[in-house]
Amino acid sequence: MKTSLNKKIAIGFTAAVIVMTLVFLVIATIQAEQARRPSAEPAQSREVLPSAVREDSHRLDQAPSSPVTVVEFLDFECEACGAFYPTVQDVREKYAGKINFVVRYFPIPSHKNSINAAIAVEAAARQDSFEPMYLRMFETQTEWGEQQDSRAPLFREYAEELGLDMAQYDADVADPTTAARVKSDFDDGRELGVQSTPSFFVNDRLLELTSLDDVQLAIEEELAK
Repeated sequence: MKTSLNKKIAIGFTAAVIVMTLVFLVIATIQAEQARRPSAEPAQSREVLPSAVREDSHRLDQAPSSPVTVVEFLDFECEACGAFYPTVQDVREKYAGKINFVVRYFPIPSHKNSINAAIAVEAAARQDSFEPMYLRMFETQTEWGEQQDSRAPLFREYAEELGLDMAQYDADVADPTTAARVKSDFDDGRELGVQSTPSFFVNDRLLELTSLDDVQLAIEEELAK
């Protein structure tokens, strides 16, 4: 009996160590990504933005009567964004119907395929498939991230697997307005003070991420008001 108890204690301790290690690695990844800041300076000629959300911003979740809107500026190739992705999905599930969740593009220049990924997602969005392509990018990030060659052909395969109209997809990928839409999000992010990814706004307040719970805590604070 004593041996069995000791084994249970040992297993429990090992599990706790694994969880703490994973949390440490995610936070370390986020902090490392925060050091990768876009080299361009914020534009001075654009209008002052009253909100982190524009009319054409992509909304993963909508709750029109909710007083809380979460906005994530992300880079699909960003390892920290990938590490935070499960937490984002947990938040969306926990607060389904209670918050608005908005996604905006912020491709980091040092990531070779971040713009290609964003353009692919935007092209999918033009066929009402933003979320399926968004999910596919993060589910496969380890397969194509940190590659020096263009992964645009792979992203096209994703579009085909999702059943998109490929003639339209190809036309939208080549359309300069698609890249302009991605750049518009990026430029807005810079003006709003975004310097790294992932960056979260809760009701237009930019959060300083120190743990995986920061977004949820900010949501709870706003819901309690």
